[in-house]
Amino acid sequence: MTFARRAAVLPLLALAWGVVPCAAQDAVPGAPAPQAVLAPPVLTPQALTPQEMEDFLLRGKIVGAKGVSKGVTDARRVTLSDGRITHDAQVQDVDIFKPIFEVGKNTEVNFRDSYRYNIAAYRLSQLLGLVEVPMSVLRRVDGKPAAVTWWVDDVAMDEGDRQKKQVLSPNPSRTASYFHILRVFDELIQNRDRNAGNLLWTSDWAMWMIDHTRAFRLGRDLLKPELLDRCERTLLDRMRALTARTVADTMGDTLLKAEIDALIARRDRLVKLFDDRIAQRGEAAVLYTMPR
Repeated sequence: MTFARRAAVLPLLALAWGVVPCAAQDAVPGAPAPQAVLAPPVLTPQALTPQEMEDFLLRGKIVGAKGVSKGVTDARRVTLSDGRITHDAQVQDVDIFKPIFEVGKNTEVNFRDSYRYNIAAYRLSQLLGLVEVPMSVLRRVDGKPAAVTWWVDDVAMDEGDRQKKQVLSPNPSRTASYFHILRVFDELIQNRDRNAGNLLWTSDWAMWMIDHTRAFRLGRDLLKPELLDRCERTLLDRMRALTARTVADTMGDTLLKAEIDALIARRDRLVKLFDDRIAQRGEAAVLYTMPR
C-alpha cells in the first residue's frame, strides 16, 4: 500500500527512533559502559499523520518545480521540503469562468474550471469515507490562491496507458468495485472531465481519482444513471447522512451555496436510484463492501 493511500485512510503511524552509538573513546577501568543515545526522529512520508501531511503541504518550501505534461489547466509539479522530509505535490491555480463554453459539438453554460474544486473533492471524499482522492489544500503560491495536492506515490500507469497496453488487473472483481465508486462519485460531484489521464493505478492496483477542476456543476440531474449498477455500502450510508450544513461547514470557501445545493439534489437522486435498485433486485445484488 502506498503512502498516499495510507494517508487518505487516516492511519496513525508511529515515528521510529534510531539508536546510534556514542563516539569511540578509550576504555577506563571501572567506568560505566557508554550509553547509547537516541538520535532525533527522522520523518519519512510513511511516518506522517494526516495533520502532519496537511501542515507539510501548507508550509513546505518549494525547492524545485517542473511542468506536468498531461492536462490543459497548466498544473505543475513541485518539490516541497520542510527540512525533515521532501515530497512532490501538484499545484493548480486555474480559475476560469465563461458564460458559454464550446468544445467540439458540446456547449456548456456557466462553465467553470477552478482549482478550488480539487480541494472540495478531497474534503467531500473524507465525508464519504473514500480514500481514492489525494489530499489537497488551499495555499497561495507565487501570490495566487492554488490547490496544492499530494503527488500520488508509486503510480504504475494511468487508465489511458492501461487500456492502450491492455493490462489486466490480477483482481478483476476489486477493479470493478473501484469503477463503481468512480461512477457514483463523479455523478455526485457532476464531474464533466473524467478522462483516462486523471484516473491512476498504483503498483498495488489501488485506484486514484485526480484533477477535479471541472466538477461541481449546477446540474441537479444525473448524467448517466444507466451506468450506476452497484454502490459501495459505506459510500451509500455516508451519502445518505450528508446535509447541506455539514457540507457547507466542511467546504468553507471552496464551494458556493448554489454548488452545495446542486450537490445535495444529486445526492437525493443517487440515494433514491440505489434504494429503487435494492427494492427491485435485493440488497446483495446492489451493495458491496470494499475491503480497506
